[in-house]
Amino acid sequence: MERRDVLLGMALVAGGWSRPGWAHHGWSGFDQDRPLYVAGRVVDARWRNPHAELVLEVPEGLTLPADLAQRPVPPQTAPVDVAGVLARAVVPARRDARWEIELAPLFRLNQWGLTAAPELGAHVEVVGYGLKGERAEALLRAEFLFLSGKAYGLRSAPA
Repeated sequence: MERRDVLLGMALVAGGWSRPGWAHHGWSGFDQDRPLYVAGRVVDARWRNPHAELVLEVPEGLTLPADLAQRPVPPQTAPVDVAGVLARAVVPARRDARWEIELAPLFRLNQWGLTAAPELGAHVEVVGYGLKGERAEALLRAEFLFLSGKAYGLRSAPA
């Protein structure tokens, strides 16, 4: 085998191994001091690891629901100040028509009873965290998901 073939093979393997890492964002890249509220219609859903993802089409003039701070969220194993996060949530200053929502890993979603992606067209509400700094992506890491009249705390398993 020629050296050129070996190098090409190594490059292909390295590219294959590194690509999924580029798409995954850990909690440290998100501004957890500023919870955001986004709601809209599901236009795309990717139900896979390292975490499920939704794309929401957000209507113009999005406002906070009056009852957001009082919404009950089932307890979870991680200590999360549910009332505090919901009370501090604001509508994002950026007015993108579409937002990508990073949910929890599939194992955790299954623990909450979410075994399949919401249907396209379903109305979803999310409170979560946007990326830190001036980034081009309209991306939100979900802390709480509201779907079909149910609330889910996605940081950890249900308590």
